[in-house]
Amino acid sequence: MSRIAATFAALKEQNKTALVTFITAGDPGPALTVPLMHALVAGGADIIELGVPFSDPMAEGPVIQRACERALAHGVGIRDVFNYVAEFRQTNQTTPVVLMGYANPIERIGPDAFIAQSQAVGADGAIVVDYPPEECEDFAAAMRAAELDLIFLLAPTSTEERIKQVARVGGGFSYYVSLKGVTGAGNIDTVEVAQRLAAIREHVSLPIGVGFGIRDGATARAVADVADAVVIGSRIIQEIEQHGAEGAVAAVQTFVAGIRSALDA
Repeated sequence: MSRIAATFAALKEQNKTALVTFITAGDPGPALTVPLMHALVAGGADIIELGVPFSDPMAEGPVIQRACERALAHGVGIRDVFNYVAEFRQTNQTTPVVLMGYANPIERIGPDAFIAQSQAVGADGAIVVDYPPEECEDFAAAMRAAELDLIFLLAPTSTEERIKQVARVGGGFSYYVSLKGVTGAGNIDTVEVAQRLAAIREHVSLPIGVGFGIRDGATARAVADVADAVVIGSRIIQEIEQHGAEGAVAAVQTFVAGIRSALDA
């Protein structure tokens, strides 16, 4: 059983919702990535999404775009991301780490090298925003063979055929984008989310996480009533921005602890 599957199984036994948290590797500086990962876990995160910096993150709003710019200004690339995961694994062997980003960095080093390095450093899977499921079945199969989960996004506009494709090739969990737009924008309609998740579950047996627009404990709690996981990214990046390098680690842990408390209330 993969770390992701084991995490969801353990949380289900405890009747808890998974908390999935996102940061961009290298933001606000390379030396803070691993301490921030540990702070996420200390605050109560169950799964970490570690963003691979990219110059054109098309699905991201301005907050995560700025995080990518800061990381790229420090020269952080995909090979550095592998090093951060390896360092994190020296003291944490249990928390799943999912690499999240775009196809370009993967294509530059080659899909086979990406899979081999992900496996070697102890990553658990990937979300590649611009890899549609119908065009990467071979990549998904190679990921599965390496015991890595390839996680796909579903949106309010996803057709039944796309949902079936994700059900066929996806692993780990499915990530439902609750808004028609970019990360960090708008407010979530939890009634609409519940209806969409019910339709998705007719085809997808994996746990479903909901992200884009979860900004506080109240929203997280409302989403937790209908989803298997809540995903928070932009709001965490804002904590990093507001507190700077010196205060980012403590601020992130405190913020995540507040979300965890709301989910467990």
